Formats: sequence, C-alpha cells, structure tokens
Amino acid sequence: MPKLADELVSLGINVLAAPGNTPAALAAKASTTTIPIVFFVGGDPVQLGLVASLSRPGGNITGVTNLTVEVGPKRLQLLHELMPSATVFALIVNPSTPLAQIESRDLLEAARVLGLELHVLKATSEDELDKVFSSLIQLHATALLIATDGLFTARSERLAMLALRHAIPAISSNLEFAAAGGLISYGSSIDEPFRLAGVYTGRILKGEKPSDMPVQQSTKIELKINLKTAKALGLTVPPALLARADEVIE
Repeated sequence: MPKLADELVSLGINVLAAPGNTPAALAAKASTTTIPIVFFVGGDPVQLGLVASLSRPGGNITGVTNLTVEVGPKRLQLLHELMPSATVFALIVNPSTPLAQIESRDLLEAARVLGLELHVLKATSEDELDKVFSSLIQLHATALLIATDGLFTARSERLAMLALRHAIPAISSNLEFAAAGGLISYGSSIDEPFRLAGVYTGRILKGEKPSDMPVQQSTKIELKINLKTAKALGLTVPPALLARADEVIE
C-alpha cells in the first residue's frame, strides 16, 4: 500500500481516494501532506490517527466512517442470543491491520460483561483459515465472530463453507457473508459510505478543501439471517431475532 500510494502521488493527481480499506487510508496519509485525500474506513478515524477530530479533520484529509467496528459487541450479543447456553466463543482477526487491536479490545470487554469466555485467533492469509477452525475444536469454542477486515470480506464463501463443515455458528460484519452461506451478518451497508466518499471527492475536485469538510458517519446497520444455514447447524432462531432481521434468507 505505501508503495502504491507513493506512486500515485508522483503522478501529480488532484485527489487521492482510499475508500473501504484502512491500510490504504493510512498509506495515503503518510504519502502526502498536500494532495487532498478522501477515505472510507470501518473504524474510528480519530483512533486510527487519520484525523484530529470528526468535525474538524484538519490538514489535507477527510472522508467517511461507518459503525462496523463500533457494533462489534452487538454482534457478540446477537450470537449469544441465538445460543444462550454457549459460554465459549472465538474471534478471528487479522493482526496485520490497525483495526484488529481495537476490535479485539472492545469484544473482550463485552465478553467479560456478559460472563463469556472469548478466545482471539489470528489469520493473516487464506492458508491460515483452516488452522483457525481446527483451533476452535481444541478450545471447545462453540461459536465464531469474524472481525472486520478485507481479508475476511474477500473470502466470505470460504469462511461460510468452513463454518458449516465444522458445525460452527458464525457471525460477520460483512453483509455478503449470510448470502454466501454464513449464519448471520450484522454490519454497515457499504453502498452509502462509498457514495458519500464519491460525493466528497467530487466536491474537492470542484475546489473545496478537506480541512473544511467534516468526516461523515454512515449509521445504516443491517441484520441478515440465513435460515437454511441455521437448519443445517441444528439451530432454532428465536422469533424475536427473526423479527429484527432486515433480510431472512430461506
């Protein structure tokens, strides 16, 4: 990412857009202090060091954030609601990304409050996913949370297949996970944030300054449940949970 960002900056571009990828946003910020940058990230851009504040980003960078990481504890609650007798859960993260530490911290605290045991497992490549699912058996974990990360988003079908093969109920922030055969998706729609990032890029091209453009927050969260997968896992989804779903896949 840093090499690519430096290459783009050297071309004399007018705006550097880095939507949907935290490492790309951080690389863009490190590559230039003069060319305007527009990002879209799933975590808090202040915590990530991208901007000084949401209302006054300052410098040459602004963009869009959603609640993907912030609602991580809610994903744990949903999985616990579906499996109230389960006490041992696992979280898979990609430790090479900045969001991993933040999401792990928040979910460990949420697990503590709920009186649950949560194991944090790590994968930095597709080859390591099989090892993660093998570890679940050794840890006696009965459910899995999939962290917010491009590595996992791009491999929704594989993760859904592995979860079903190992009979592990799983939840992801990626809305495509349930459609790919996963049990539950709970997270932000990416359509709105991408549109907002595009609008900001257009406004900058017309002469506005990033420092005068507050970071926008996309707050639309969706819940998708795959009943076919639930049946295959031998789970009965509570009616109250089904009633809250934005989409039920049958």
